[in-house]
Amino acid sequence: MPQHSLHLVCPHCAAVNRLPRARLAAAPSCGGCHRPLFAGKPFDLDASNVDRHIGRSELPVLVDFWAPWCAPCRSMAPAFATAAAELEPDFRLAKLDTEALPEIAGRFAIRSIPTLILFRDGREIARQSGALDSASIVRWARNQH
Repeated sequence: MPQHSLHLVCPHCAAVNRLPRARLAAAPSCGGCHRPLFAGKPFDLDASNVDRHIGRSELPVLVDFWAPWCAPCRSMAPAFATAAAELEPDFRLAKLDTEALPEIAGRFAIRSIPTLILFRDGREIARQSGALDSASIVRWARNQH
């Protein structure tokens, strides 16, 4: 694949889109469902799409592993959403509910929540546990990239 284009998974329909890097900031839409590829907010991962997003997206994917009963997770959610608006289109930000998907949380050895994991090319490259504010999330992600 040429260096000037990349694969990006749609957060709505999970279609893999090939997109010129130069168009990342131009509000691109999915070739399949025609919805925006970037919404400025995190999207939800589930059992059917987690491997596709982590493995097929050529942008780094930052995943917030959380649970609805977790107070620190709930308090970090607005900061993670703010970070998404700042980090896109250089990163994808997603959330994975560990209570709804315990088998996936186990696969990634999630021991405490919230936990952020940054994936690149299908592999974990960094991990951070504990609630962070939006500036700390952005700084941490950019320092890992």
